[in-house]
This record gives sequence, structure tokens and C-alpha cells, in this order.
Amino acid sequence: MRQSQLFPKTRKEAPKDATSVNHKLLVRAGFIDQLMAGSWTLLPLGWRVITKINQIIREEINAVGGQEMLMPLLHPKEIWSETGRWDKADEIMYKLKDARGKEYVLSFTHEEIVMDLLRKNITSYQDLPVCVYHFSTKFRHELRAKSGILRGREFMMKDLYSAHTTEKGLTDYYEKVKGAYSKIFKRLGFNFRVVEASGGVFTDKHTHEFQVLNANGEDVIYICDSCDFAQNKEIFKGKVGESCPRCKKGKISEEAKTVEVGNIFPLGTWYAERMRMFFTDRDGGKKPVWFGSYGIGPTRVMGTWVEVSHDQSGIIWNREISPFDIHLIELPGVKNTEKIYEDLKAAGIDVLWDDRDVPAGQKFADSDLIGIPVRLVVSERNGDKIEWKERFSNTSKLLTLNEIINSFGK
Repeated sequence: MRQSQLFPKTRKEAPKDATSVNHKLLVRAGFIDQLMAGSWTLLPLGWRVITKINQIIREEINAVGGQEMLMPLLHPKEIWSETGRWDKADEIMYKLKDARGKEYVLSFTHEEIVMDLLRKNITSYQDLPVCVYHFSTKFRHELRAKSGILRGREFMMKDLYSAHTTEKGLTDYYEKVKGAYSKIFKRLGFNFRVVEASGGVFTDKHTHEFQVLNANGEDVIYICDSCDFAQNKEIFKGKVGESCPRCKKGKISEEAKTVEVGNIFPLGTWYAERMRMFFTDRDGGKKPVWFGSYGIGPTRVMGTWVEVSHDQSGIIWNREISPFDIHLIELPGVKNTEKIYEDLKAAGIDVLWDDRDVPAGQKFADSDLIGIPVRLVVSERNGDKIEWKERFSNTSKLLTLNEIINSFGK
């Protein structure tokens, strides 16, 4: 893409009310725009990143049997009243009435909606298990919408739901999803921990969160210095320095600050019993389904990446989720940049070409701010070679176009 056509342009200054790194950099670099507190537009650069995040999630969820669909965002009061969450979750729900007085809620999650789908379509044990998911908008009444795109009132969520005939079936699948989530966050490039946590308004059982280590994070976890034990501060009952309750060998380390990017919930039969989702088992008896819920926030993932991967000049994307593979910088006097651009595209490389008529210093500053992993500089002094510089590095090298194409292996 030609940068002269990219909407919108970069900004020199961060918004005055911005305090978090992701808020400052994502707005300045043109990835997101704030409509109001907790409500964000994903601009073209931001949508490119989210699309790549979603594809990584999609691949790993499909690999454990997930089937993608899309559910409504406007829900009738009646379906939430069946579980009592119309009142129980009142603090975080956006409720509204139509002209006839009928009451609705904007989706903050979809357990009741999936359970309704199941009872309409599942009759026998032969119809189970079912594992369905979607990427959709969630609405939650955050009293303090802050930290940029990390804590919004309207945000994107991938939520997966599974229904099983037995508790063992749910437990086995829960562990599969835990493994799939670990693969997702490894592919995304995060330093994360799988953390035991409370179930909030979803369940009274312990659940698991996927927490990215970050000194500016809002959550606090306690971890073992020897094994993978980790617990959220909300449920941790020990003390720093005590023996690990799991391995008995390690010690519980000092508390660590983190940002939550995903969570999984073993919900049991609670929803099925209240919404009368019963199936006929092998012996002809009626049984409630065992239910699980699993979420990842792609927009939160994008904001978290910026929090942990930036410097004083801007964002540092990795190749997996960067909006483009290469940022091609054309300096004055060069006449063959368009051919280089076309050859890179023909090789399957996604290129942002800075073809603007602006000073070189502005091009370099914008390139660092946007944070694409590889910067190529075409200038007269380099002859038929192109300067290659990686965003995380202070050094550069001269390569031929063929060497550049071969390095991407596309």
C-alpha cells in the first residue's frame, strides 16, 4: 500500500488524556481512534493487526474442533432471567427498552444464547459434544474505562463454548483448550503465565486466566520460582516465601504485575439445569449438559502487545501480527522504488511504501512510530543495494532485492 493513501496520518502528539503506553502510541500511529470513553474505532492499520491476531486464534481453535459462527448482540430480558443473571450481573450490563416497553440487554457474554441454541437442537447424547465460537463485540459497563484499548466498554471478544455429556468430557476438552490457548499466546510472542483465578459472575469454580507479565499491568499474580504454579491475588491465600503448594520444592516469589489476555471457565451443569437443556443418554435417562466457556480479547491482545513491545520512538511489532511485513522508504532522487515495491508484492510480501513528498527525517520517525518489523531504505548512494534495518535493532545492512525476498521465504 502507498502511505500517501493511508488513512489517517500519524500524529506528533498523544491525546492529552492518554496515560497508558498503548493509548498514546496506537492513537499517534493511526491504529485506533477514541469515540468516547471506552469506545474505539479500529482504523485500517489497527484492523490489519486484529485480523492477524484473529487468524492465529481461529487456526488453533479450529484445531481443537471449534466451529465458527456469529450470534446476535441484542438479547431479550427473558433469556437472561432464566439464569438469574439479569439481576446478578446488573452492574456490568447495558439494559434498554424499546418503544413498547420490551426490555433488552447488549451482550456482555453469550452463555445463555448458546444454551438456548443447544436446547433447540440437541436431543440425544449422539448430538454431543458441541464446540462453537464467534468473534463479536461485547458491552460491559466499566465504571472506569481506562488504559487505552485495554479496558473498554465496547470491545472485541473471541468466545468459545463447549457442551458435553459428562464431567470428564468437559474436563478433557477444557485441558485441550488450555493447550490451544498456550499455543496461541506463544505464536503471538507473549511472555505469559497460566493463572488460577476466581470465576466472577460466570461460575463459583476456580478458572484459569492467561496473564502477560508487564510491570504496568492491572492484575497481580503470585508465582512459583520452580514450577508453573500461578494464582491471581484474588484467590491466593499463602505468603511470599512459602513453599509452593503444588511442587513443594519451589518458593512463592514476589507478586508480579500482569495483563489478562484470555480466560477459560468450567461452568458445569449450572446453566443447563436452569435453562432445562437436557439430553437423552444411552440408557434413556435425561441429563443436563456439562458446559464450558473460553474467551480471548483480540483488541486487548493488541493493546497488551504495545505495552510490552515499544521504545521511546514507537511500537515494535513482530512479524506475526504486524500490519505489514516491510516498510519501504523512498528517499529523494530515487526512480526505481515503484518497481521494487511491485516486485516485493509479487513475491507475496505485504509492503507499506512511503511514497510521500516529505523530509526523510519525518519518514524515519513515522516508520519507528508505526513499528513495522523491517524497514527498507532505497537511496541513490546505495546503488543497486537496499538498506535493511529491523525495528528492534540499531544496525543495518545492504542487501539485494533477491536476498530480501529470499529472507522472507514466501
